[in-house]
Amino acid sequence: MNIQSLVRSLIGDMPRFGSVKLPRFANPSQPYSERELIAFESKLGAQLFGPVPTGHQREFFCVDETSWIWYDAWRENGEPRQTTIRYEVQPAGVLKIQQGARYSYLEGAELQNFIKAVEAYHHAVLTKLYHKQVATT
Repeated sequence: MNIQSLVRSLIGDMPRFGSVKLPRFANPSQPYSERELIAFESKLGAQLFGPVPTGHQREFFCVDETSWIWYDAWRENGEPRQTTIRYEVQPAGVLKIQQGARYSYLEGAELQNFIKAVEAYHHAVLTKLYHKQVATT
């Protein structure tokens, strides 16, 4: 099974927001934009890796079928720091794109951790935000 098939099996083949209910706190007369829904998803994604340290801003979210973003911002010695990593799911594997034009394919434990993060994200977003049941295998 290639990595795209694996990720598709984890997140499903459903359209991004097509058949899901709006969050319970949504106002049906004013639907959320895709950007707003991604922001809600990102807040859930940020919590998957444990508590966000004080002074940090963390985001983890799915942009589309093949793109994932990890963003972390903090202060170090009073100076603002940040890192953004984009993960592109490709037929050859998951390409990790970091600042400074650093590219590498995930392997070993890092690939397994990414897959676990995708699974946890999928479960959290569908159950907590869109109130869908997730099939267990």
